[in-house]
Amino acid sequence: MVFVLAAAVFAQGTSEFMLSGMLADIAADSGVSLGEAGLLTSVFAVGMVIGAPTMAMAASAVPRRVALMGFLALFALCHVVGAMTANFAVLLGTRLVAAVANAGFLAVVLASLPTLVRPPLVGRATAVILSGVTIACIAGVPAGTVVGQLWGWQSAFWAIAALSALALVVLWPTTSALARRGGSSAPVWTEWRVLAQRRLLVVIGLGVLVNAATFAGFTYLGTITTAVSAPGSAWVPAALALFGIGSFLGVTIAGRCSDRYARRIITGGAVVVTALWVLAALSAHTLPGVLVLALVTGAGSFGVGSTVIASIVSSASATAPRIAGALATTAFNLGAIAGPAAAGLAVGDAAQAHRAFWISAVFGAAATLVAALAARRSSAARAEEAAAA
Repeated sequence: MVFVLAAAVFAQGTSEFMLSGMLADIAADSGVSLGEAGLLTSVFAVGMVIGAPTMAMAASAVPRRVALMGFLALFALCHVVGAMTANFAVLLGTRLVAAVANAGFLAVVLASLPTLVRPPLVGRATAVILSGVTIACIAGVPAGTVVGQLWGWQSAFWAIAALSALALVVLWPTTSALARRGGSSAPVWTEWRVLAQRRLLVVIGLGVLVNAATFAGFTYLGTITTAVSAPGSAWVPAALALFGIGSFLGVTIAGRCSDRYARRIITGGAVVVTALWVLAALSAHTLPGVLVLALVTGAGSFGVGSTVIASIVSSASATAPRIAGALATTAFNLGAIAGPAAAGLAVGDAAQAHRAFWISAVFGAAATLVAALAARRSSAARAEEAAAA
């Protein structure tokens, strides 16, 4: 069942990122500027941040099975409506609602993993779920773009709706383990007290920083590749695909180890990721350098990032089972907003796009510092406990 859930996340991830190749057509059909059409991507990210905590709280009143099916059905319906309209305001509204549904679905899925798998396998299951996002970058986004180019951007929306509907049909009979309402009988708002735990706040902060580093660089990878190749070059989708392949490998490998070595992966991985982004910035003037570093930065960034997300779920699920997934989803998407926003301030034009990699390195360095301080504090606490004993 975890793999079916990952397939649904694949459809949602494809929807989130595929519009980058269709904005010009959407703008022409909707009668808006290209810049205005870009709001379709921005509003999706905002909807994810807003939707994760609010939908997790709303879903606590119903069985998780019903919540999952409801969010997935709403997501599919938004794409049906989007495919049938040329009104930009309506389309923008469907993107916002679809993002909220996506956030709710992902939050419930992540919160449900401790119920679906044994505790030692939560990290691996989280990696499988997040692999749906990475595979979307590798295959879903290019495929959605091709479908949109061949048969119109509406056809890509229809394809996402159909894939979501198929996942809905398959999931219903396989989610009986979630038929009962999960978590405590106490009011769901009481679970937000978990944010008073210093260790959890540190892990959430790491999640924001690591993902900010990831998306700051990834957002401008295509522009950087164009600068060292040529406009319309086949190397641009190749670089994006290499980043996606690296991301999948990183998530897969880290997922097999994160349940036992999460702290080492996060602490050591933050150092490695920072170094990789520095190398990427230094190599951004050559095509081979861009291609090689696209692969390895994708692997390192998503390997560490998925481990942090799994750690948030594991840390919060004991005392806040209904919002654990929301905390992880919010951390991921805050990073996805903060990274590109910071990079945008540094990048004035295409010739300066390589600065985005330096911004990624800065976020990585901040994550390294936070992880090191947390490890030092944890070691000191253990030493005090040993001395007291």
